[in-house]
Amino acid sequence: MSFKPREIEFMKAADLARLATLQPDGTLQNSPVGFTYNEDLGTLDIHGYRMSKSHKFRNVASNNAVALVIDDIVSRDPWRVRCLEIRGTAEQAESGEPRTEPNEEGIDTAIIRITPRRIISFGIDDTRTEPHKLVPDSRDVPTTADWPATAAGRSVPPRRRTR
Repeated sequence: MSFKPREIEFMKAADLARLATLQPDGTLQNSPVGFTYNEDLGTLDIHGYRMSKSHKFRNVASNNAVALVIDDIVSRDPWRVRCLEIRGTAEQAESGEPRTEPNEEGIDTAIIRITPRRIISFGIDDTRTEPHKLVPDSRDVPTTADWPATAAGRSVPPRRRTR
């Protein structure tokens, strides 16, 4: 599993994130986005109005490297923030299910699906350390390409070590 339980709770409680994509001319675009954590796939699904016509949707077709930041401010005195940065690859996809907002306005079924490759978590798991002493939890997410192949040629996840 790529995300820790508290990170999943944090994502489920968040209302908004910021998605950075690379435009064809090499400049960055950073957009506020709605998202959901797809537990079945371990991905983040970015959704919104007219997604299929958006710059960010077109950007991932030409360059699939993305970064998504989800953060909040827990306290201003003392200053305490929580942050989850997900770096990964993105693809254009369809959600398969029509979605509506509370006002019954429809949301495009086109989504951007992000597969995490690196996760940087700050202040989510550790709620007791003084804010200025917090250390980011940075880790790479193994991909199926990192898994050894079986004799039948299928990839299998590495075994977890037990103590």
